Amino acid sequence: MESDQEDEVPNVNFVPSLYFIKRGVAKANPDKVTLTPAELARIINETREDLEEDGADNMDTSDEENEERNETLEQAALAVGSSTRALAGDDEYNLNAYDQESGTSGLHISTVAVVDPAENIRDEDDSDAEDEIIKPTDNLLLVGHVQNDSASMEVYIHNEEEGSLYVHHDFLLPSPPLCIEWLSFDPGNDKPGNLCAIGCMDPIITLWDLDIQDSLEPICKLGSKGSRQKNIQQMGHSDAVLDLSWNHHLPHILASGSVDQTVILWDLEEGAPHTTIRDFSEKVQTLAFHPTRPEALLTGSCDGKVKVFDCRSTTDDTSSYKSWSLEGEVERVCWNHYNEHCFVASTSNGYIHYVDTRRDNHILWTKQVHEKEITGLVLSVLVNGMLSTASADGTLKVWDINDQDARLVYKKNPKIGVIQCLAECPENPFTLALGGDLKSKNFCVVNLLDNDVLSNVFKSRFEGGRSSSSYREQLVEEMEEAANVDDENE
Repeated sequence: MESDQEDEVPNVNFVPSLYFIKRGVAKANPDKVTLTPAELARIINETREDLEEDGADNMDTSDEENEERNETLEQAALAVGSSTRALAGDDEYNLNAYDQESGTSGLHISTVAVVDPAENIRDEDDSDAEDEIIKPTDNLLLVGHVQNDSASMEVYIHNEEEGSLYVHHDFLLPSPPLCIEWLSFDPGNDKPGNLCAIGCMDPIITLWDLDIQDSLEPICKLGSKGSRQKNIQQMGHSDAVLDLSWNHHLPHILASGSVDQTVILWDLEEGAPHTTIRDFSEKVQTLAFHPTRPEALLTGSCDGKVKVFDCRSTTDDTSSYKSWSLEGEVERVCWNHYNEHCFVASTSNGYIHYVDTRRDNHILWTKQVHEKEITGLVLSVLVNGMLSTASADGTLKVWDINDQDARLVYKKNPKIGVIQCLAECPENPFTLALGGDLKSKNFCVVNLLDNDVLSNVFKSRFEGGRSSSSYREQLVEEMEEAANVDDENE
């Protein structure tokens, strides 16, 4: 992807993924982590072993590069550990004493996090104490960030009432985060959680607990690259994970699409693939579970195919799906919450396509809305017909769509370079977050109601006074009632 920003000094600084989380799900005082020297030693040693094995499998990885990455990890670990205990000298790590298996087999529950309640005691005189507390009116905004050789996920606090936006805590990641998905299902715990799944350039999917700060490890990993030295078989994807979708109705199911031309339905309780779908001839770039039908999974791939799978009759060997062919690579897909039969798909040539799943091989309408690939696509859950699109051409546009056409209502250049991703606030559909690749500014939050024309078109349709979750529940009930009526009529 080409950037609008040029610099004589080559460096990288961009936001490839982000996700808005609804209010009220995060702990007011997230737990903080303390690490013993032994735990730090285990993490460093396991990572060193992984790097050495990767170097053996990939001949273009030099010893010098591995040593440099090891040094970077040790420095990061020391930076985290220094806040809780003094660590000095290599002898204290005793690295040779912690030669443990690092391959993932099934659900990998992290044992590195040692929660110290004393760390959460707030000093009333501390000027930063108020910023540390997550209020019921705060949204968490997860921002994947890549800067030079480092990758991280930054957890922002966004408070619309106060007009605040700042980083609360972050997580270091092994490779650039290509997609982020939130889920309240916590493997091994009967209570709902506040977790996010991250798909990276690495084929392993990691799950992080957003209520824990300063963690160096995810709470679990999905997949394994395998190890010839340790006789560990490869499991899950074999290449980068491009998109994730959590099934809200079957909360133990997470779907992932990959460069390896497969979709995997993960059983989070087992930490293993439940079903692997191989009905693709190109990379799977985007996918989304249906908001009311848990068996329906919408996918888009680089061969221009969008498919809706019936997961009830899909196994490792056979699949049941409907398919539509589009021009260009499929970049993003999303369901219409106001019409359970329809979805929108965007492509690499700047087009959007509106499809009714009841009509095989037929597209209701197609429209070119951008000059380059459409990298962000949000069809609002709370405003009927409001479609937001973002593109590599650097622009954000908002459309009024129906079954016949799309009408442009709003256009803005947020000046963040090539736009990589787009997300909508769950409580306020007029608040959007965007990530780009401009080195001086690659992330912003936009208030659409600043525009009078857009406000006049959409504000009266906003389902205000109801939370997004309660409104989704009402939509589900209405659609289920309509389906029952159809069945009775038949």
